[in-house]
Amino acid sequence: MGEKGCLDDGSGRWEGFRKEMPVARRWAYLDHAAVSPLPARAREALLQWAGQACEDGDVHWPRWAARVEELRRSAASMLGATPEEVALLRSTSEGVNLVAEGFPWRPGDNVVTLADEFPTNQYAWLNQAERGVETRRVPVGPEGVELDAIARACDARTRIVTISWVSFCTGRRLDLDRLVQLAHDRNALLFVDAIQGLGVFPLDVSKTPVDFLAADGHKWMLGPEGAGIFYIRREHLDRLRPIGLGWNSVVHAHDFTRIELNLKDAADRYEGGSQNMAGMIGLASSIELLLEQGQAALAKRIEETTDLACQRLQSIGARIVSDRTAGRKSGIVAFEIPGRDPMKLREKCLAEDVVLSCRAGRLRISVHGYNNVEDLDRLVDALSGRLNPTGINCTA
Repeated sequence: MGEKGCLDDGSGRWEGFRKEMPVARRWAYLDHAAVSPLPARAREALLQWAGQACEDGDVHWPRWAARVEELRRSAASMLGATPEEVALLRSTSEGVNLVAEGFPWRPGDNVVTLADEFPTNQYAWLNQAERGVETRRVPVGPEGVELDAIARACDARTRIVTISWVSFCTGRRLDLDRLVQLAHDRNALLFVDAIQGLGVFPLDVSKTPVDFLAADGHKWMLGPEGAGIFYIRREHLDRLRPIGLGWNSVVHAHDFTRIELNLKDAADRYEGGSQNMAGMIGLASSIELLLEQGQAALAKRIEETTDLACQRLQSIGARIVSDRTAGRKSGIVAFEIPGRDPMKLREKCLAEDVVLSCRAGRLRISVHGYNNVEDLDRLVDALSGRLNPTGINCTA
């Protein structure tokens, strides 16, 4: 395996990361763009919470709440934001809807997005049609999309440009600096669905001034489902009409006998009521693990691993669909193997302990920093029809 050196920086960092991921003991897990496995430390945090909740009820609640605030600070650090600009929500969908439902629309306004966005980043905006808001869906061809096409779709009534940082389908990564400039030059705001990039690609909102951002933690941030991050630039805090208000939205959150609508002067006004405490505690541990690796180092590792994956896949006749040019590549690689049914190939891979997805009629792998050459070897073996460990030929 002469290529092993391609993924070895000599520090032992990535082998240490791999040891944090129990999933690697059995599986070549290449499906982080769907649902990620939990690190061991997140599992331990969840088990500890469950044990305390089971044996002691709410006795440890203040300690749990303090851990949630540690998550807020870690998430803010990861984004280059302040903790006051970060809300901890259940999903990307919840973050999208906070903006779509809370924005002060006027009839005739419009939103610009891409036609191949994940449904979450389309339905919430389409739902504003009854308020007189048009959703403009820019077509995306086989070659991808140029930012000029997005610019041409904007006009004087464009209020928000809403785009995925990384496409769930093809792995196309867009230049957020250019997107921010494009939107702001047209007096529009930029909403970023960051779920397919946040955690492994660096983003500093103090330098790349996106206006809103949402990302669930169960993909690249290696967290449990139902625990995610919403970012709002502080200057927009009062622009949105808060929805889903509850006891936790006001300054005097724990004074239940005082009814006074005095909203918090921070993003956590959008958190409403009780949180997914267990999920947030698990996500806190996962984000700490990622911050230990370093965002720039993770991005470099993932790009190198996917570059090698593309070489290996092409060697068995695969056609790479994803844009692999510098600055556009991501941790997602979509590909086709001519003449082979992608669903059957996925089933065959699962039978050989290799996990990947099918999206839009193509196979899709999504690698993380702990994946290694052995994982890629197992992927190629499963796809190319070599003998599995039982000795049964799987090409039939």
